[in-house]
Amino acid sequence: FFFNLTADCNAILKALQPIFQEQGMTETVHNWEDHGYLATYIKKNGSFANLRIHPHGLVLVDLQNYNDHTKGREEVDQLLNKVEERMKELFHSNIKRVKRLPAILRGGVIDRYWPTADGRLVEYDIDEVVYDEDSPFQNIKILHSKQFGNILILSGDVNLAESDLAYTQAIMGSGKEDYTGKEVLILGGGDGGILYEIVKLKPKMVTMVASNIDQMVIDGCKKYMRKTCGDVLDNLKGECYQVLIEDCIPVLKRYAKEGRMFDYVINDLTAVPISTSPEEDSTWEFLRLILDLSMKVLKQDGKYFTQGNCINLTDALTLYEEQLSRLYCPVEFSKETVCVPSYMELY
Repeated sequence: FFFNLTADCNAILKALQPIFQEQGMTETVHNWEDHGYLATYIKKNGSFANLRIHPHGLVLVDLQNYNDHTKGREEVDQLLNKVEERMKELFHSNIKRVKRLPAILRGGVIDRYWPTADGRLVEYDIDEVVYDEDSPFQNIKILHSKQFGNILILSGDVNLAESDLAYTQAIMGSGKEDYTGKEVLILGGGDGGILYEIVKLKPKMVTMVASNIDQMVIDGCKKYMRKTCGDVLDNLKGECYQVLIEDCIPVLKRYAKEGRMFDYVINDLTAVPISTSPEEDSTWEFLRLILDLSMKVLKQDGKYFTQGNCINLTDALTLYEEQLSRLYCPVEFSKETVCVPSYMELY
């Protein structure tokens, strides 16, 4: 509850006390001069409520309850309904806003909570753990969402869902490029989405360096992300493609030494790091190294595609653009913003 003016802390406390007492909850009240009240109410079954009353007009009610059945959830809703009714009855003209948030479910068998790139917490509609394994390099999860299909999550980072063709299309140039007869290098892309879409366009050869060096990612995706990768991960070599499970840096250095050149380099390695001190962050050094090495294997009229980051991370995006001016050769760049469904944000 948010009040128009300062709150009468004592009046609010006295108004709500009977509701919790009716539930057989034991009360403890803390009072700080000029800082309002904190009242805790504990039930014999371990459920408890915190009532925090701030003098400036903010009243918070947090309720924690261990229940895995419908009746328990209904009891919680009934208690919160009584609190809201009492507050509106006694203080209606002074209440500016009432907001009730959905319950956060902790300790569930299925983890539904994953942060966006800019740090907001999203509750996904996950209903099944499809795959959950630890490789020597990372944790690999594939979770099923009723909206987005199977979602690949690597060490807590949402990578790609079966719904996210928009991401793949954007990092390939949004349908504006002609890949027919072209040499293409993909860095990363272990989910197989980019490889699957480019192979359809009849390139001369696509080399994908799945530089997470993690065969388990490919194994998981070829079994559980087939709407994204089709059959291209069933074999590491096809008629017009090859997949290398190697670190991309030695591969890029080798290609540069051999003079091998590509019409397109697509970097799907990792999102831009969130840092304001690139000179102190080795991630930026890694990013510049990948960029420099990529330019050395890119034809003079070739194109380099990569993802940026969430549109809200303006500092990180600006820092990325600054890296482009520090490469060994001059480059021109453009950018495009797309909505990636499972990210629930613009990228």
